[in-house]
Amino acid sequence: MPATIDRVDCWLLRAPLAQPVRAAIGSMSTRPSLFVRVTAADGAHGWGEVWCNFPPLGAEHRTRLLRAVLAPLAAGLDASVPERVHAALEAKTRTLAIQCGEPGPFAQVLAGIDQACWDLAARRAGVPLWQHLGGTSNRVRVYASGLGPDAVVETALARRAEGYRAFKLKVGMDAVSDRANLERLRDALGADATIMTDANQAWSPAEALERIAELAPFRPHWIEEPIAADEPADAWSLLAERAGVPLAAGENLRGEAAFDAAIAGGALRFLQPDVGKWGGISGCRAVAARAIERGLDFCPHWLAGGVGLAASMHLLAAAGRGYAEVDSNPNPLRQEVFPFAPADGWASLPDSPGLGVEPDLERLGRYLVET
Repeated sequence: MPATIDRVDCWLLRAPLAQPVRAAIGSMSTRPSLFVRVTAADGAHGWGEVWCNFPPLGAEHRTRLLRAVLAPLAAGLDASVPERVHAALEAKTRTLAIQCGEPGPFAQVLAGIDQACWDLAARRAGVPLWQHLGGTSNRVRVYASGLGPDAVVETALARRAEGYRAFKLKVGMDAVSDRANLERLRDALGADATIMTDANQAWSPAEALERIAELAPFRPHWIEEPIAADEPADAWSLLAERAGVPLAAGENLRGEAAFDAAIAGGALRFLQPDVGKWGGISGCRAVAARAIERGLDFCPHWLAGGVGLAASMHLLAAAGRGYAEVDSNPNPLRQEVFPFAPADGWASLPDSPGLGVEPDLERLGRYLVET
């Protein structure tokens, strides 16, 4: 039966931080989340989340974009087939996104709406989203992300005690501290530990070769975004050929053509689309299938609130191959919305219908931002 969209609502929340979260790309002094709820005419509803970490006021802009432009366009569409909703909204806003030079923010808002439609569809079907997407297991491998640049060993050991067995270190700060942090992590976690690194596009192609050579002796599982996502394909290919460490990227790609080119190019070993940045479940599901078909690992990027994390993990469970990223830094908008306890490097998703997430907006009200 159709699930005609009656309304699309959203809530912008910001959680204060005692210490900023730092990376090569910039710092966050608060943790923002833009939660989206799609409600059908029959009362069914679903949740999604829009990526809105940067720039600092980007979350407010995306909130207004959703309310003023995308929500009215979504009304009347049939959420029971989320791919069609995403395609319809993308077609309706394509030229507007070009006109105002904002294809990224439009794609991010569409991605949140898409997640919510998938949650709604799975709830109506009475099954968890991972199963609705064709998955056969509710278990996913997880890694603790966002370690550093300070207290990396202490944070990693604390996450290991919680049940994580893989860890990702921020690099791209400066050569001395990058190497020292990775060396300390390797010594503390042991020779067999899985340790990824993420440079957040910090280096030029020439510099990347030099920096990766300094990190390679400590056997990183991958080096993520060592150069800018929009560097030419031959720069990525040359780096993959010479670096000696597998490359990972994808969070800053947008559109099927870009992902197809990245998969076909052969430079990446790990593909990392973000369900809140482009495509939602609909787009990233198709990317995951093509990546796995070509022998790549599907490791969806996520570093925000609990709704999007749940969507990312359900998608990975359905795909069946790769790692889910879980931020190791404090974020009540993740921890209070989608709590879970990993065991020996794995997390189990809820068996309740949809995402298994229902944000308690009253309890989270202390973080609500008026827009």
